[in-house]
Amino acid sequence: MKTRLTLIIVFIVSIVSAYSQNISGDWNGETKRGEKLITFVFKIEQEDSKYSTTMSVPTFRVSGIKPSTTTFIDGKLIIDGSNVGMRYEGVYNRDTQQFEGTYKEGGVELVLILKRGTIKIANSRRPQEPVKPYTYYEEEVVFKNTEAKIALAGTLTLPSKNGKFPVVILISGSGPQDRDESFMGHKPFLVLADHLTKQGIGVLRFDDRGHGASTGDFGNATTEDFSKDVLSAIAYLKTRNDVDVKQIGLIGHSEGGIIAPLVANNSKDVAFMVLLASTGISGTELSVMQSKTLRQFPVKDEAAYEKNTRKAIAIVTSNNSESEIKEELTNHYNAFLRPILTSLNVPKEKINAFIDGQLKTSLKPWSRYFLQYNPANEIEKLQIPVLSLNGSKDTQVNAKLNQEGIRNALIKGENKDYKIVELENLNHFFQECETGKMDEYRKIEQTFSPTALKEISNWILKRI
Repeated sequence: MKTRLTLIIVFIVSIVSAYSQNISGDWNGETKRGEKLITFVFKIEQEDSKYSTTMSVPTFRVSGIKPSTTTFIDGKLIIDGSNVGMRYEGVYNRDTQQFEGTYKEGGVELVLILKRGTIKIANSRRPQEPVKPYTYYEEEVVFKNTEAKIALAGTLTLPSKNGKFPVVILISGSGPQDRDESFMGHKPFLVLADHLTKQGIGVLRFDDRGHGASTGDFGNATTEDFSKDVLSAIAYLKTRNDVDVKQIGLIGHSEGGIIAPLVANNSKDVAFMVLLASTGISGTELSVMQSKTLRQFPVKDEAAYEKNTRKAIAIVTSNNSESEIKEELTNHYNAFLRPILTSLNVPKEKINAFIDGQLKTSLKPWSRYFLQYNPANEIEKLQIPVLSLNGSKDTQVNAKLNQEGIRNALIKGENKDYKIVELENLNHFFQECETGKMDEYRKIEQTFSPTALKEISNWILKRI
């Protein structure tokens, strides 16, 4: 009896030891999506009894992602990144000393096993990225959005440490972005900032709220909230003696291009604006279009698909309570999406995950605001110089349709100084490309077309 009791005690102690251990440190794992091998790194830190995590995805050269909460209870690790659209759940295996679990992002669910330790990442610097020491002045800065009670961290580059210079603020596209707008191995804002600063134009770029070194909650923010972060950037620049406060401009890419007009119409300190791959139609119309052009599965009846997509948007943007919207939208997705995916032999659990991801995305404050926002209404009010650039092979934001909306708005508002250019053979990120499709981005060596860079800097230099 004594021996049996001893074994039980030893067993219990081993379990308690395993589940009460300090899991602080680096954890890494690899998983496959299709033929692509993706590497994740989670840096877990403990302060008192609370954990926090910083996530990196070296495959896509993305770092500084800060999930909202991390818990480790009874051997189960949950990294809840609902603020940035991801979630990891894993159970600790005492034998292998690894976490065995799943990584979820949107409707995608991947098996991901994490093991202790950091990993060495091969240098995959793109040829256009600048190498230190730079020929200009660079400063790490932090400024506050006092209304939102957050601190925004960024980088200010100036042609020289001494002098007073025009400065542009770079505004990133949708999704949590770092100051370089890093995506799929590229850092377009780093390349753009380097080019402009060498041309005598200062640049301020910063991490989105809740991302990188910036504080705040990205997941519950709207386009309007992001515009207030940019207003805070303007207020900060006005406190500096090395900034020409009469020559502060905005450069917005993608969603940044619809944030910029909001900012300018709420500030007297914006001198000019550059819209890169910006939309000129409502969020609803853009979403309907993208639901058809970017969809990853076929449908038999496009007209019916569009009708049901518009119905989903109508549900999301209704004045009903969140619980009512969620119930109605769940029923609609089950009646609309589930039969399509079932007919394509998609496993039930993957359909459930996809619909769950759609629900979570649709119910976010950002989605509800974006779907009801029409940037043309704000563009129409602009009385400052505007340059609009779009790539002819942009598959995310159709150049002709959106530039027509931008042009009509500027004409209606009687803007006296604007230029609208469709650049041939460039994609959404202004790379020279073959197809313009999203899966081509990382395969392209070029980060930012020299033609587009010159178009931007030449236009700005004529107005400062």
